[in-house]
Amino acid sequence: MQRITVTLDDDLMADLDRMIGEHGYQNRSEAIRDFARAGMQQASQQAGASGECVAALVYVYDHAARDLSSRLVKNFHGHHDLSLATLHVHLDDANCMEITALRGQSGEVQHFADHIIAERGVRYGRLVMIPASKAGSPRGLHRHKRRQDK
Repeated sequence: MQRITVTLDDDLMADLDRMIGEHGYQNRSEAIRDFARAGMQQASQQAGASGECVAALVYVYDHAARDLSSRLVKNFHGHHDLSLATLHVHLDDANCMEITALRGQSGEVQHFADHIIAERGVRYGRLVMIPASKAGSPRGLHRHKRRQDK
């Protein structure tokens, strides 16, 4: 572990201390490490970094929008290799939210998410990607083999 010295102006330090308190961090070092990781992950994603990732795609849509449900199902069937599971939530009479766990190459996951979010009738969408090499073991995520009943 490296020790560094960082100089922050008073307003930024006050904002940082407020966030540390709101998020329940034990100390500034833990908070700054987490914020740095999040910033680096976001910059990597924006730069189009490649490699395997896991992701959560969250979107809200109008369930009555013309043919939207069938278009979404068609998109997911066309990308079944990326989609792990989806949670469907009824928000009110007109809106549903879906949260989908994805896994695959970053570019493919981003392209798929962009396509879902751009569908007419999807009102909000966000993709959170986590590089596979950062999410699990030092070698990255590993796939569990399914046990076969004998």
